[in-house]
Amino acid sequence: MSDQSEPHVDWDPRSPQVQADQITAYDEMRARCPVAYSAYRDWTVFRHTDVVAILDDPATFSNAVSSHPSVPNGMDPPEHTSFRAINDRYFTPDRMRAFEPACREVARDLIDALGPGEAEIMSGLAEPFANRIQCRFMGWPDRLHEPLREWTRKNREATRALDRAAMSAIALEFDGYIREQLDERRGRPATGTPDVTAELLGERVDGRPLTDAELVSMIRNWTVGELSTIAACVGILVAFLASNPEVQKHLRAEPDRIGAACDEILRMQAPLIANRRRTTREVTVADRRIPAGERIIVLWASANRDEAVFGDPDEFRLDRDPAANLLYGRGIHNCPGAPLARLELTALVDELLAATTNITATGAVPEHAAYPAGGFTRVPVVLTRH
Repeated sequence: MSDQSEPHVDWDPRSPQVQADQITAYDEMRARCPVAYSAYRDWTVFRHTDVVAILDDPATFSNAVSSHPSVPNGMDPPEHTSFRAINDRYFTPDRMRAFEPACREVARDLIDALGPGEAEIMSGLAEPFANRIQCRFMGWPDRLHEPLREWTRKNREATRALDRAAMSAIALEFDGYIREQLDERRGRPATGTPDVTAELLGERVDGRPLTDAELVSMIRNWTVGELSTIAACVGILVAFLASNPEVQKHLRAEPDRIGAACDEILRMQAPLIANRRRTTREVTVADRRIPAGERIIVLWASANRDEAVFGDPDEFRLDRDPAANLLYGRGIHNCPGAPLARLELTALVDELLAATTNITATGAVPEHAAYPAGGFTRVPVVLTRH
């Protein structure tokens, strides 16, 4: 758009007021300005009903928002359909059942290492769990645990600072890790059971093998999201349990409710703040006219707290309609790794509750992460062991 037609700026998602407490700021914006033009020339959508309408209309609200390849997340049909079919073969119920023992082993080892007493959950459990579990799933060596953890920190800082040059360099660094793993498997004898990374080398789309660029993009989408978002999820879950002993008691007595409880807790405090879309035509959302070619920010952290759908958004309830919870998105672009994420979080919380008799807050307030990250940067708790 030209400067003459530039809309009035309604808000700045990176302002100090928003950063102090993102969730409270989003709640206020949802009531005051449900579709807001930001200081970064995009449109933020806060209400559940408007977000659902966007997710259900991928023809109008395209996922092709980046200048870089993004397989399959940044594709639209029909191209998206073929690549998404490949993706989904790696997250079937059978594969999740087969991976569960390894998932629990990683969780138990890290929980045991924490010991009893005071613990800082983000550095002691959440971040190492996200790194180790992703390496285990992909079949990557243990030597990548710390480099990937350091990479995640650098990526978070560059993204928060909007440092485009650093973001590009960091992206290339991560692509290097992936290419190294692909090359290692190309050099191995074709014996034994292949891991996920090796299996991907044999995939075909439209009758041809995937290119290296496509393989790197697909693995990057799985892994980058896992490293940051799973860590955020763990911090949010443990912080909530530490502040809600009655929920701990309930879940220890009924561990089969842990999966539903994780979804509900993460509805209230989003681990992933937002995703992007692009308008393919002029459209009206909540009485705001948005031209074609505009960036749309789908704000999960607001939509999942909409009072019109959930009533009191801070009330923990296990009887809500799970279809209303947008934690893992909705429609053709719903989270590709949702089955794995649910397995990992359920297993970790189950193992943590089984290893402790109580998880309590220390009195120090958890430190909020800054946009565009969700969750916390520090979660101090006290673990009481059997």
